Amino acid sequence: MKFGKLDDIRGIDFSLPADHPQTNRVLSREPVTADVFCGGTMWNIPKWKGKIYGEKTPIKNFMSAYFEQFGTIELNATHYRIHPPPTIEKWADAAPDDFVFCPKFPQLISHFRRFVNCEGLTDEFINAILRFEKKLGPCFIQLPPNFAPKHAEKLTNYLKTWPRELRLAIEFRHADWFTGGPEAEATWELMEKLGIGSVISDTSGRRDALHMRMTAPFLMLRFGGNNLHPTDDERLESWVLRIQEWQANGLDSVFLLMHQPDSINTPESCISFGEYSKKHLQVSPKVPHLITGAQLF
Repeated sequence: MKFGKLDDIRGIDFSLPADHPQTNRVLSREPVTADVFCGGTMWNIPKWKGKIYGEKTPIKNFMSAYFEQFGTIELNATHYRIHPPPTIEKWADAAPDDFVFCPKFPQLISHFRRFVNCEGLTDEFINAILRFEKKLGPCFIQLPPNFAPKHAEKLTNYLKTWPRELRLAIEFRHADWFTGGPEAEATWELMEKLGIGSVISDTSGRRDALHMRMTAPFLMLRFGGNNLHPTDDERLESWVLRIQEWQANGLDSVFLLMHQPDSINTPESCISFGEYSKKHLQVSPKVPHLITGAQLF
């Protein structure tokens, strides 16, 4: 995750802020046992050979090897192009029944057309991702950094047309989304009304994006680690403890999308998250298994 990445994290306050009042309103239901999924952002990581992939795993088998190790993926491939349905079906068929895909919205819609005149592209995207069937998790829109609340009407008009049965979340990046203002607040309220979630980004250099504002009873967390710095584990346990509080108030699912530099140490961070989940949540999300004697980077 380049968003908010810092080379020097000394002095950063990594503590989680208090919940936003909207979170307290959205999560005011009966307790449930949340479904918890954890994964990375890509499967083509050669340095995972001998670590979580077999030493002789050919590149063509990296995809299926990934699916066996993780429970979800931030599917960035869908951001750069709308893949044809047969490609989606191929990915879905290769994944086990307990795997879910979290597709990132096409940049043609979010960045280039900025939600205007996108009916055909949206239909094409929906037709494709529906081929994931039961393996489809929430999609998410990553807004451009310069998409400020003054552009909110374009976004809100688009959101009103999105099928309510397809889970969707939004990642805001422009700082003004987190500081109030009528356009921003109206958008947050509409998201709650439509059941659209809000992505929370926990990254070193953009602590404002750690808004702790839930608009739907599922959590999509994009976690930016720092190459297994000790604070990574401390932050992950803090998150699990917050998730424990939220599921006591109706949080029904968690999608942790792990970002480590070049993805090299993503497996270790997912394993740590799994251990804390087992300890505090009494659930065991699917996480990788390090090969005995694997060289760590």
